[in-house]
Amino acid sequence: MKQKGTIALFRYWDRLRGERPAPQRTEIEPADIKSLLADTFILEKDARGEAIFRLAGTRLCAAHGRELKGYAFPLLWSRRDQRIISRHAYSVFHYNAVVAVTFEGVTAGGKAAPFEMVLLPLHGEYGSLRALGCIVPVERPYWLGADPLTESRIDTLRVVDPDHERLFLAERPTIDGPSLMPDHLDASADGEGGRRIKHLVVFEGGRDG
Repeated sequence: MKQKGTIALFRYWDRLRGERPAPQRTEIEPADIKSLLADTFILEKDARGEAIFRLAGTRLCAAHGRELKGYAFPLLWSRRDQRIISRHAYSVFHYNAVVAVTFEGVTAGGKAAPFEMVLLPLHGEYGSLRALGCIVPVERPYWLGADPLTESRIDTLRVVDPDHERLFLAERPTIDGPSLMPDHLDASADGEGGRRIKHLVVFEGGRDG
């Protein structure tokens, strides 16, 4: 894990679990991770044993151009990668695996951007199995959130030893990657009477009356 968002979620999850393999689902307090919520999701198993979205953050849904709640998690991925991601989601559910993935998100028009994801196990009531996850972009292209991602293609996938990762991350800096979509417009002066808003320069004017 290299991105600030995925590392922050891992550290929060790791603090909650203590010496256990995973924390309880009821221990997750949204207020504790409010800056991450829009890029965070929770998976559960459906009756067929498939991983589906129980909850998904607003920026994550916007980046994919759909409401993800109830949507099958493997369907976000390319056909080539669906079996791989399903198998590792199963490992998170059943073996308390921690999985870190870097991947390329691609639009129908062929635009692409790199992302990082972490999947973390949760224990639920009555033995129900859940997974907590976060997806953050390594960089934010201008089209992200306007041109929906249609599939994700795995670049690297790693099963993480959380105890080793705890020590490793304590000694390395994080990379402050952008959110999937801006929470607000970043406007600044740009000379010649224009205002810069992200990648655009806006000039006041227009027809009167």
